[in-house]
Amino acid sequence: MTQRSIPAVFMRGGSSKGVFFHAGDLPESRVEQEAVFLAVIGSPDPYGRQLDGMGGGISSLSKAVIIGPPTHPEADIDYTFAQVAVDRAVVDWGSNCGNLSGAVGPFAVDEGLVAAPRDGEAFVRIHQTNTRKIMHARFPMVGGRAAVAGDLAIAGVAGTGARVRVDILNPGGTRTSGLLPTGQALQELVLDGARIRVSMVDAANPMILVDAEALGCDGTESPDAIEAKPGLMAALDRLRRMAAVAMGMAATEGEAGLAVPKVGMVAPPRDFTALDGTRVAADEFDIAARVISMERAHRAIPLTAAMCHGVATRVPGTLPNLLARRITGEEVRVGNPSGVLSVGGVLRPEGESWHAESAVVFRTARRLMEGRVFYLPKR
Repeated sequence: MTQRSIPAVFMRGGSSKGVFFHAGDLPESRVEQEAVFLAVIGSPDPYGRQLDGMGGGISSLSKAVIIGPPTHPEADIDYTFAQVAVDRAVVDWGSNCGNLSGAVGPFAVDEGLVAAPRDGEAFVRIHQTNTRKIMHARFPMVGGRAAVAGDLAIAGVAGTGARVRVDILNPGGTRTSGLLPTGQALQELVLDGARIRVSMVDAANPMILVDAEALGCDGTESPDAIEAKPGLMAALDRLRRMAAVAMGMAATEGEAGLAVPKVGMVAPPRDFTALDGTRVAADEFDIAARVISMERAHRAIPLTAAMCHGVATRVPGTLPNLLARRITGEEVRVGNPSGVLSVGGVLRPEGESWHAESAVVFRTARRLMEGRVFYLPKR
């Protein structure tokens, strides 16, 4: 069997990397698209390294993006995200990648899909098809291309880059009935006889936010420590599946998808050491978060998860709201294994609940390679 190839661009967005495709270059069938993505990324890989593909052996480096013409009247392009599992032949379409969202606008203008000034600020309206949300991307242009150099540093990425602002409009209810899909800001789930405080929040991506201390953690753990703690990953997965049913995302726990809801273990701010060895003091952030998705603990908090934490922290009565340092403005600083990530959000009361008008983050992005990517079709 000979190799095939397809036009593609390899990009970093925030603390993730992915292979970007034009919709017109891919087969129309989602089943056929999944086969292409698995082969291109190098999954499934029983060794967990994806050496025979473009993936990097962890969920944040095992991603594909489809960019196509807009199907929404308030958008310039459609953006569809595919999360590729590392060790099994699974492609999950149930969520958005906030980090790669930061690369979508630069990709669109550099590919000539959206008009932008030769110099100045580009503005791209994006229809995120997985979550059915509209996003606005703003970033500088230099000489007709999206700027790369800049002074923005983000946790988990070496160096600095040009600032990309991403606004997700009306981020609540991406996959569920609303911001608080169960109608409660705080509730309890029973796990092996123990009552665990949780909040189920759907903002930018659906999440179950779990009391870290109830599971024997304090919010300072590294991803390796989380995965090595006996029984912890299994307990978190059980809670995640319970939440999927409670949030209306699955009829049974066994039918819950791998990617969402994501799990966030939250705790009050405490001093911790980031993965690069930097000491982070408790007064430098507002809420501690450790995120698990695709059955792995993240080294840097996924951007949509950070947005969800930021919005949830500002909703009175939620678990992160109760555990966090008092928040006075729109900014919430989320402490995570790679450092601190600041997110913004605008909320307003709506009857007896709350409505999230927007969530805002800043990322950097860079085109790493362009051309054709080769893959070997699976028999």
